[in-house]
Amino acid sequence: MSYVLWAIPFFFLLIGLELVAERLRHTQYYRVNDAINSLSAGVLSRVTGVVHKLIPFTVYALVYEHIAWLTLPDSLWVWLLAFVLYDFFYYWNHRLGHEVNVLWAAHVVHHSSEEYNLTTALRQSSTGLVSWIFYLPMAVLGITPEMMITVGSLNLIYQFWVHTRHVPKLGWLEWIFVTPSNHRVHHAQNQLYIDRNYGGVFIVWDRLFGSFQEELDDEPPLFGIRKALRSWNPLWANVHLYSQLLHDCWHASRWQDKFMIWFKRTGWRPADVEAKYPMAKADLSRFEKYDPPISTSTKWYSLIQHGLTILIALMLMLFSDELVVWQQWGLMLFVLFSTFSVGALMEQKWVARWLELSKNLSVLVAVFVFAIPNWLGILLVAGSLVSLVILASVKLEAAQPALE
Repeated sequence: MSYVLWAIPFFFLLIGLELVAERLRHTQYYRVNDAINSLSAGVLSRVTGVVHKLIPFTVYALVYEHIAWLTLPDSLWVWLLAFVLYDFFYYWNHRLGHEVNVLWAAHVVHHSSEEYNLTTALRQSSTGLVSWIFYLPMAVLGITPEMMITVGSLNLIYQFWVHTRHVPKLGWLEWIFVTPSNHRVHHAQNQLYIDRNYGGVFIVWDRLFGSFQEELDDEPPLFGIRKALRSWNPLWANVHLYSQLLHDCWHASRWQDKFMIWFKRTGWRPADVEAKYPMAKADLSRFEKYDPPISTSTKWYSLIQHGLTILIALMLMLFSDELVVWQQWGLMLFVLFSTFSVGALMEQKWVARWLELSKNLSVLVAVFVFAIPNWLGILLVAGSLVSLVILASVKLEAAQPALE
């Protein structure tokens, strides 16, 4: 059983508490645009997971049924073993996700935020289609599919709370568990910190395999990625590095380079491509966060739209078994469109106003055309009408072309 869906209300409760701490401590760890972008990426990850996670579970179940070496009892020690084993394989999955080009292309979205707060934890990939392979040894050892899914969800839930800057070092716990301090290191792009601290629950793997780095008082972490995303489009966040790899693959002259670029060390490029299409090195001494100015009305509008998108996404995740295929795909495509459109609005794209107008009108039409629960219809109608009123007052500070 996966507990992630049921943990979502607690995630938002903790985000609320962190916002209270932000106000009381007068910190500046949150920005509306960045937080919405992180949450949008999280919604996309959960929604697309409804469609593509059946295959990994099926493969794992087949391996367990036909290849498992052992028949393990349903006892506490087996659950503890499964929990530790899952984190061990997560460590290697995570480490290779930073060290291999094609795997980093899937994982990079999680690191693309230039802030570090609890919403960052929800900025998950929608394209990580092969990570399940790392856990197949658990099936061979006799860990049941249900047990693997349960400990995997607990592992993911644990990782949520370490994405905060409000918790200092925690003494002896730093030696055993992943804590906010050593996970801040993992999200930093400082040369000292980059590609360190891969553990999910236990930091001991990093200490054993030489990838640990302590957070230093005289080296504050700079969060984000070296090739800054500079966009609030969560769809682009998921595919931008694939786009670069495809570009380099196409322009590489040697066939072996066209193949090896996907599996080489992160950042590797063919020499001829590097010479013809050089990429500027990040200058961390002049690091500036991506933060195009937006009006207060735009912030409120974006928050309301994101709330409606989350509501629709939750309906898809909770009732996916009761929906036919076209309904599942229709709701998923709506969520994709909504996150793209709101991102475009926060980037001051001139076309965003028209995208949002068509989206809200389509929601109103859908409420009256399709049979949906009365309470949901009332929420959607109210949210869309309020959105249309606010949208009329939204001012684009420095309107840009639709797509750069």
